[in-house]
Amino acid sequence: MSGGGTVRPDLGDPVREVVLAQVTDESLDLALHLQRVGAGRAGAVVAFAGTVRNHDDGRAVRAITYVAHPAAGEVIARVAAGIAERFPVARVAVSHRVGRLDVGECALAVAVSAAHRREAFDAASELVEEVKRVLPVWKRQHFSDGTEEWVACT
Repeated sequence: MSGGGTVRPDLGDPVREVVLAQVTDESLDLALHLQRVGAGRAGAVVAFAGTVRNHDDGRAVRAITYVAHPAAGEVIARVAAGIAERFPVARVAVSHRVGRLDVGECALAVAVSAAHRREAFDAASELVEEVKRVLPVWKRQHFSDGTEEWVACT
């Protein structure tokens, strides 16, 4: 270009790619989710790990068993695609684990990349909320006193 002008690349719209959306019985690796969403156009990457805590409503929890409907994989894929459509993100990764998880284990892993932090935070937050709201996964809490309780099974 003559005259010393600056050439700016045409970056166009965000990629909006779902790189991972699954329900699995294998351990979740948040670092892998972060790696999968990395993109050159992303100036922000936000991650969330939902882990099994050691208490619920004043009772000591020792483990949780998550059980999924057979269509849960399709549902989480639709949720992730919806987030990618509604938010200006680069990439989205989300996984929910099923089976028995001990305290401290990751049940929900989310990573989102976007050009700017607000977009990444907003998309990640909405992804977590939407998964919690619509994913057909139920949990049975195992308490330290030996009792068990199904939670949010309506």
